Amino acid sequence: MNTRARIQAVLNFKPFDRLPVIEWAPWWDKTLDRWHAEGLPDSVKSIREVSEHFGLDVWLQDGAYMWSPSPPPAPAHGAGIIANAADYERLIVPLYTHDGVNRPHWEAIAAEQARGDVAVWITFGGYFWTPRSLLGIERHLFAFYDQPDLIRRINADQLEWQLRAIEAMASFCTPVFMTFAEDLSYNHGPMLSREMFDEFLAPYYRRIIPAIKKHGTLVFIDTDGDVTEPVRWFLELGVDGVLPLERQAGVDAASLRAEHPRLRMIGHFNKLTMHLGEDAMRAEFERLLPVAARGGFVISCDHQTPPGVSYADYQLYVRLFREYANKAGRKCLDHVRDTV
Repeated sequence: MNTRARIQAVLNFKPFDRLPVIEWAPWWDKTLDRWHAEGLPDSVKSIREVSEHFGLDVWLQDGAYMWSPSPPPAPAHGAGIIANAADYERLIVPLYTHDGVNRPHWEAIAAEQARGDVAVWITFGGYFWTPRSLLGIERHLFAFYDQPDLIRRINADQLEWQLRAIEAMASFCTPVFMTFAEDLSYNHGPMLSREMFDEFLAPYYRRIIPAIKKHGTLVFIDTDGDVTEPVRWFLELGVDGVLPLERQAGVDAASLRAEHPRLRMIGHFNKLTMHLGEDAMRAEFERLLPVAARGGFVISCDHQTPPGVSYADYQLYVRLFREYANKAGRKCLDHVRDTV
């Protein structure tokens, strides 16, 4: 199997020879700084270069740029760049000028995917994420009560732009899957009620999800923290999967699979075991193996590899990952033989 075929097989519950050995998120800059001091060649810097250096399978995350030129940066993390509808009209609305697709770039990655060398996935801002990015964390939460029409306006504009961008990208290739960046959960669950989700997010997802899936692309939600409850909400809207399934937030893949047999999952390897040695990492792979061997689950770090992980630690992690990726493939094929 080539990279694209293998990832498609796993995510679609088809027989596979082994799991893809993949990282869904780029490495922290501080992690790479450490590794460069410990033996990673200085010339290895980009996500692709690091993946190829460690012999990982390559998937390419891309997308389209919603605003051109880029809006002004926030003065501080979580601070936002608008306060009200007037700011939005002045700073953001004029930036929705095109579909945001870099055509020469998309021609190149489409050719790579067609050869099977890589799998392409795309990311859009979600309908919780984008208003928060514009308003800032605190102002956004108040805006559900104080400025509900502004949140609806932002999401309606975003939806119309995304519909255009999807068609533009699909004219080059079909991404294997896509993610909506949302981060609407924290370690105790969602940051908004089901009622607010249904009012402020669901109407836009009901329109965008069919437009994506008609091209054959799977739809994932990228939200940190405990996703156990919001997974139920998203599945009702037609979402296919979720990532990164952070273990420290109490997420459990086996429980999710038992409740949602067709839920696709990416991530879930507890990053806080990666500096604890071989026994700890083996125990974590053993925890994940029964679910992964049944398909629909791409193991990966449950967020970016932290800087506490040494270059040698990561080399060991990749070696063990390859071992368990092959074990999962053998178990998958054994199960197929047992059921025919």
